Amino acid sequence: MANMSEEQDREYMGRAIEIARRGEGAVEPNPMVGCVLVRDGEVIGEGWHEKYGGPHAEANALTNCADPRGATAYVTLEPCCHTGKTPPCADALIEVGIKRVVISQADPFPAVDGGGLAKLIAAGIAVEVGLLANEAKYLIAPYLTKVEQKRPWVIAKWAMTCDGKIASASGHSQWISGERSRAQVHQLRGRVDAIVVGRGTVEADDPLLTARPAGQRVALRVVFDSAAALPLTSKLATTTNEFPTLVVCGDEAKDSSLDSLRQCGVEIMQLSGDRQERVVVALQKFAERGFTNVLLEGGHDLLGSFFDADVIDEVHVYMAPKIVGGSAARHPLGGVGMETMTEARNMTSVKVEILDGDVHLSGRIERS
Repeated sequence: MANMSEEQDREYMGRAIEIARRGEGAVEPNPMVGCVLVRDGEVIGEGWHEKYGGPHAEANALTNCADPRGATAYVTLEPCCHTGKTPPCADALIEVGIKRVVISQADPFPAVDGGGLAKLIAAGIAVEVGLLANEAKYLIAPYLTKVEQKRPWVIAKWAMTCDGKIASASGHSQWISGERSRAQVHQLRGRVDAIVVGRGTVEADDPLLTARPAGQRVALRVVFDSAAALPLTSKLATTTNEFPTLVVCGDEAKDSSLDSLRQCGVEIMQLSGDRQERVVVALQKFAERGFTNVLLEGGHDLLGSFFDADVIDEVHVYMAPKIVGGSAARHPLGGVGMETMTEARNMTSVKVEILDGDVHLSGRIERS
């Protein structure tokens, strides 16, 4: 059984993780981080990383503390030891006389990667690492994916009827889900770096792919379109000066099509290989641009390509209490898929909520 000190440590670190979440959508490509300062069993300051380019969590906590000398700092991620857009947080903790630092997990970012821990230890500060590590990793999984796998976190979303259809046999799909479900999707759009669809979705629905109301980020609208045949009259093409649009196409795209799209202001990313290969390379290029979260909204073939490439990390499914039927009606994921149920990908951290009759099921794809 944990002693009182251990229970208190967990309580304070849990608070640090809780406040770190407040930075979601505002701090990327940096990670969400929280810091709580405690002395003699009393919280004397706390802070979180509030905005990219702004002070880090430790700096904000110190600013909110009248006298941090002799305190313990509970930090969800290893304090930085390099000068980037802000001064090193490890140095700040040392300078004010922090005596103990409890850290959930080390930071794999190459400019840190144990350097912050080494600085604190060299200064004679007691350092402990690993408290609530799983919770901290869950919190910053998108950041870790970008740093370690060199690609953004991919969130797949689709709406379907309760018989598993994302469109009728004629291709009609507006609207499957209700207003509350669609409002939640707009919230998702407002915190990601890119929203991805296939050309078929554009031709069927002519979506705007923006967050309404606007969120904290303006996502790049991405269309996977092998032939670069995105209709020039589509909302994506006609509004690209206001909301950026990018087309990922293949070698088969004609120069005339590429020129027409560029004249509309559409950015072109021309890649070799089949669609699955282009998915992998495009994600790598998105990470190079600093993208942390990508929202994949369909359709059937593109969702299947991302699934077959094993790059879907999180899933949001909105199931409406409707039945459409039809053997020709589309289901969510195309592609090759799994041959047996024993190969099926499991979801973890599953949540279920009811949104005015729609069932919203969300979770993360389990990986070993």
